[in-house]
Amino acid sequence: MSAIRPLIPLLIAAGILLGGNGLQGTLIALRGAQEGFSPAVIGFMGTAYFGGFLLGCLAVGRIMKAVGHVRSFSALAAIASSGTLMLVLVIDPVMWSVIRFATGFCFAGLFTIMESWLNSGAPNEHRARVLAFYRMVDIGSVTSAQFLIPVFGSEGFTIFAIMSIMITLSLVPVSLGDRSNPTAPDDVKLDLRRVFRISPLGCIGCVAVGLTNSAFRTLSPVYAEEIGMSVTDVVAFVSVGIIGGALIQYPLGYLSDRWDRRKVLLFSTIGALLTALTLAFLAGSNSLANFVLVFIFGSFAMPLFSLSAAHANDRAGPGEFVVVNAALMLFYSFGAIVGPFTASFFMESFGPGALFGSIASVYVIFIAIILYRMRARSSVPADHRGRFIALLRTSTIFAKLARQAGESKSNGKPDDGTGGASLTKSPPAEKKQR
Repeated sequence: MSAIRPLIPLLIAAGILLGGNGLQGTLIALRGAQEGFSPAVIGFMGTAYFGGFLLGCLAVGRIMKAVGHVRSFSALAAIASSGTLMLVLVIDPVMWSVIRFATGFCFAGLFTIMESWLNSGAPNEHRARVLAFYRMVDIGSVTSAQFLIPVFGSEGFTIFAIMSIMITLSLVPVSLGDRSNPTAPDDVKLDLRRVFRISPLGCIGCVAVGLTNSAFRTLSPVYAEEIGMSVTDVVAFVSVGIIGGALIQYPLGYLSDRWDRRKVLLFSTIGALLTALTLAFLAGSNSLANFVLVFIFGSFAMPLFSLSAAHANDRAGPGEFVVVNAALMLFYSFGAIVGPFTASFFMESFGPGALFGSIASVYVIFIAIILYRMRARSSVPADHRGRFIALLRTSTIFAKLARQAGESKSNGKPDDGTGGASLTKSPPAEKKQR
């Protein structure tokens, strides 16, 4: 607890901000459906959000270098808060798409600033404990904030005002509770071809997860609303999927540290595929069946990003962690930009169940690629396999690689995963060329 106490202001800010962001994602889809926006329009808003998120991840380092952590956080939070109020003042799909792009940019920067700040503020021996506590705050805030929607309703001004207040209040603990101003991370050079050669499966896995998880997070409220769920049930449906992924991520990660990660990745993808097909064709409008199935779906689908990233890092050589993780963030974002709009097109053409049908089609292709890669390349030996780290969003990976870049520069060597800080621990390069 002594390691966490100095970081409590940041964790409070994180909880408020994460809750506000999670609440906004669900409310946009739900309110958009109530306003008569088509699934394609709502899907495009999701695409706009992830496009802004990608740009924010790439630009936040320069912003922090220019004005520091506190001022960067304050400016981005102010823009995000103002954009939230604009959503209810101007109910127009084009304006909402522009605002979602801007808020995606802002939240990417806000998350990266918080997470890099937590990384720099936590002693190396306590960093794993701090990040685990942060994940608890993340999951608890996102899921609990969702239930403000049925309490205050999604129709009026109140819920948007509450979101704006939450984002604004996140400024208070950051501005008053911490006088430090960590050094901004160095710019990270991207080399997509090089990283794809290191781990084709890890890169393709991040694209596949971006396609599917972004579609689920953006359009699952629309799916639940269209099959006849109440507002409370819609919120519960979204939350159950997130909780399932958070709970099962660690057992799957434990297994992947001991077995060939590709087998665990294959097992988890098959589980997500079968559950997605069941949701698409058999669940119907039965609320209980949908709740049970979305919990199982989240349990298999949400850990796929962490498993893909861990596999890619197992293949990385000394000094390659930073460039690998930067590229993985980009590969994920490519998929996340395309996923919501593509899935929404199928929903509009074939009904709400097509959300999970389109997700299942991506899994079929990914399973074929996993099987091919397992035949084309031998597995990483168990004693050369790094430790699994659960990742909840791409900005987490960005914060880690930014910290790794700083440590590499100061120490003259890559981060070796001490204290659970890095994604995985790499074996020597000569032992990994298989």
